[in-house]
Amino acid sequence: MSKILIIDDEKSIRRALREILEFEDFEVDEAENGKEGVKLATQQYYDIIFCDIKMPLMDGMEVLEAFRKEKVLSPVIMISGHGNIETAVEAIKNGAFDFIEKPLDLNRILVTIRNAKDKSSLVEEKEVLKKTVRKFKGSSIIGETPEILTIKEMIEKVGPSDARVLITGENGTGKELVARSLHDNSSRKEETFIEVNCAAIPSELIESELFGHEKGSFTSAVKQKKGKFELASKGTLFLDEIGDMSASAQAKVLRALQENTIQRVGGEKNIKVNCRVLAATNKDLRKEIEAGNFREDLYHRLSVILMHVPSLNERKDDIPLLAEHFMTMVCAEHGIPRKKFSDAALKALQEVNWTGNIRELRNITERLIILCGDEISAEDITTFANPKK
Repeated sequence: MSKILIIDDEKSIRRALREILEFEDFEVDEAENGKEGVKLATQQYYDIIFCDIKMPLMDGMEVLEAFRKEKVLSPVIMISGHGNIETAVEAIKNGAFDFIEKPLDLNRILVTIRNAKDKSSLVEEKEVLKKTVRKFKGSSIIGETPEILTIKEMIEKVGPSDARVLITGENGTGKELVARSLHDNSSRKEETFIEVNCAAIPSELIESELFGHEKGSFTSAVKQKKGKFELASKGTLFLDEIGDMSASAQAKVLRALQENTIQRVGGEKNIKVNCRVLAATNKDLRKEIEAGNFREDLYHRLSVILMHVPSLNERKDDIPLLAEHFMTMVCAEHGIPRKKFSDAALKALQEVNWTGNIRELRNITERLIILCGDEISAEDITTFANPKK
């Protein structure tokens, strides 16, 4: 059911328009002034917005300006009893889809709604395409070495399932990229992908971050907050650096995985969650279990599928492909003509000891692009990339 917002300070106009729209099976919300209308439009998406021009507090033109700043994409139909050609032209210039004079004509309203819905559908399709392009750019795994081909094959097999995956590997090898690729190849790909870096969140806050909290559950809990498990429901939750999670949080994550329910901090209500959990770590969790730092039962819950991402030093044949990929990406980001690696430069890159893995290669490629000429030489690699002697 399409949803429509009416912004008008005249109650009679809102009521008359609501009756027309509800008779046509639209769901309708109302706002009696511009400020309230902007607030509603930024909180949720409306297929169409009707907005009066002459209103107290914030007039229709100011509402259009606020929508532009807040990136509200809904088609806006301006309505006014004081309309003229100049007003209509100004409204259209400021982003309105159409302009209708009062008293409102039923047929004109229905035709305008139909046209606005067509535009709304095009906007939605454009956003989906933009997300697809970003997804392709962010989730493509570059490489043709046997180790990377094995990972790609596993992603194709494991992605469509809801199986939990534990991704291991050194920092900077691309564990998050593997997790995103699993999500993009799953039935949940249209839903949310949420990442939590367990190492970056203090141990006293990790439970609130994961499970949320109720208002007043601790000093700074001034309002209720949903945790990542709830926010990722129907989608994918990626727990990065899971080996750094506190023992208390591990116990609660285990319960969430076993029962598909959580409790917010300070709450007693069980909340059903439905998210696919992927985890990653740069630690040897078997050693962490032996040392008493990680729960063995949680390890087995997470590691239905194990995937190891090789270090860059273990896949040096992929370095030329990766360097060319980053060359294209970085030059596009900086808006400069694409530069070129000499054959000797690519061979020199393969001699570097990549302790920072893919992340380091990307950073050094950007450094070379900024500091070097149109063709990057082996001498440039020696100067800026510290090759292994």
